[in-house]
Amino acid sequence: QVQLVESGGGLVQPGGSLRLSCTASRPFSQYNLIGWFRQYPGKEREGVSCMATTGDDAYYADSVKGRFTASRDNGANAVYLQMDSLKPEDTAVYYCATTDLTTIDSGYYCTNPRISGYWGQGTQVDVSS
Repeated sequence: QVQLVESGGGLVQPGGSLRLSCTASRPFSQYNLIGWFRQYPGKEREGVSCMATTGDDAYYADSVKGRFTASRDNGANAVYLQMDSLKPEDTAVYYCATTDLTTIDSGYYCTNPRISGYWGQGTQVDVSS
């Protein structure tokens, strides 16, 4: 079992930036995929960006391509989500999650968040003037 802890959320004006962090209690290399997801009130969680814990396989939702950049630091057991050019519609609770399923890629994982094995507690992002 792994504990995931997100941080870095907050209130930012439209066009601004935030950097979310997610640290894990165990090495991410023990899992196949890690992802960032978000949830709007009353809605299901949706994939924002997912990546393999090793290699270059990565996926971004169309709504964040060119604005968000995910990265990882395996030595620190951490992943990050750099969010630039934020829009009011990016307001949501953001979660990191991981799965050890090995037969799927980042795109499948991001579009099927329910297969996540472990979730963090989430961090609120508010984009408002």
